[in-house]
Amino acid sequence: MYTPTLMYTPTPRCCLPRCKPATAPTQRKQLPMQKHQAIRVRHLLGAMCLLSTAVSTAHSQVSDPTGKPIKVFILSGQSNMVGAGKVDGGSSRWGSQFLDPVVSVYEGVYDQKADYDSMKPVKTLKLEKFGGTEPTPYPSGGVLVTRGFVQVKETGIYEFRPGYGGSMNNTMEVDGKEVHRKEVGKDAVRAETKLEAGKKVPFKITYFTKDANGLGWIVRMDVSGTLSTLVKHKGMYPHLVNDSGQWVARDDVWYKGVVAATGSRWLGVSGGRIGPELGFGHVVGNHYDEPVLILKTSQGNRSLSWDFLPPGSGRFEHGGKIYAGYKESPLSWEKGTDPKPINWYAGKQYDDCFGAAHNVLDNFDKEFPHWKGRGYEIEGFAWWQGDKDRYNEGHAVQYEKNLVHLINTLRREFKAPDAKFVVATLGQTAKDSAEGNEKLILDAQLVVAGNSGRYPEFKGNVATVYTHPLSQGGASNSHYNGNAQTYMDVGLAMGKAMVGLNSP
Repeated sequence: MYTPTLMYTPTPRCCLPRCKPATAPTQRKQLPMQKHQAIRVRHLLGAMCLLSTAVSTAHSQVSDPTGKPIKVFILSGQSNMVGAGKVDGGSSRWGSQFLDPVVSVYEGVYDQKADYDSMKPVKTLKLEKFGGTEPTPYPSGGVLVTRGFVQVKETGIYEFRPGYGGSMNNTMEVDGKEVHRKEVGKDAVRAETKLEAGKKVPFKITYFTKDANGLGWIVRMDVSGTLSTLVKHKGMYPHLVNDSGQWVARDDVWYKGVVAATGSRWLGVSGGRIGPELGFGHVVGNHYDEPVLILKTSQGNRSLSWDFLPPGSGRFEHGGKIYAGYKESPLSWEKGTDPKPINWYAGKQYDDCFGAAHNVLDNFDKEFPHWKGRGYEIEGFAWWQGDKDRYNEGHAVQYEKNLVHLINTLRREFKAPDAKFVVATLGQTAKDSAEGNEKLILDAQLVVAGNSGRYPEFKGNVATVYTHPLSQGGASNSHYNGNAQTYMDVGLAMGKAMVGLNSP
């Protein structure tokens, strides 16, 4: 069992020069456990790369068919593996925060050298409404500039996201500070600003094109427990942002999500939620010289003893009931009676999730053309689950047997007998106070670890992360209150446990 004792404080990583994908800025940084030997290798490679113009881009390097196979990690589980860590306080459409909005029309097309504040507008129109869900009719022709005041109800740090679609191409100032700029064809650049409750401050939006509609979003960025607060205001996980405070993606770790938390992109902060794959991917990405694929296949509200029941699992009896074996239905029935099937069967989620994973791997070159010809090897599995099973005594009693069977079945099914396996416990369940079904599940998750001695065949290849010290509150069924620190730290710990199993 791996018990975390401290939080990681990543430091910058020396890396091979690479071009950045057009979809997101990229950055590779170092976590403390990276081997010095690997660093020396990258310094040497970096020097060689600077001497040769033949290898100058990230994609030319990773597409080299003579390179080593891509390291694949398959992550699975229920809703907390899907991911519920909040990136920010959540955006809301703006409207009531804006007072006395007025739009001015200036002759011609937008000129970045023009000082529209000193120019006389062709037309000025007071807007009856601004924001909400319906576009505000704006006058046509000329350069459109909206001015007025903004007033928030709560003191805090805010981010403004003006526009929708074409109207996003604009620059916005709040209290004289530029808080948003998006030029045509470029990514938006935003800056946070602190506002005081009840205080009116001026705002101005200058649109670069004829598209303008008054729509926009406002986001509270300093909400406790969100990733934005942790990174940008508490200085945690600095490897997730660049020097300008913008989220960055890695150029050596690719995230592919299927079934739930879908996506296909370089690993980084994307969207409004994170799962443990973010921390996990940074740790394993820093450990391996080869590129890494994080293949996550998960679904919420699923039990191991029913939905994820592995092939080959037989029926079992508990409390006067017969519980379904793989492919059987329903979940259970009274002993001595005939089962009446429903539109679900034991193992259906296993089949859906891992069938989707097979589909990705079976079409590897098509799914990942930047790695075409390199092939892959499955290096490990990571499993974070158990919440649903704790509501059924029969499932809790059987959890250990099913977990052992899951480990063996996945290795066999994916033809990866040497792949390492990391299990994470439920964050709210403490060793010194667990009772009933929660204790059964916790004990099962702890004893499968190779160092427990219960399963000698798992020694050195299965590890369990005891996550209770990492939980920032809440429980698995409340998704740990969406606390991003819980998800980051669990992911980092699972990654460290995986690296430990794969290290000599």
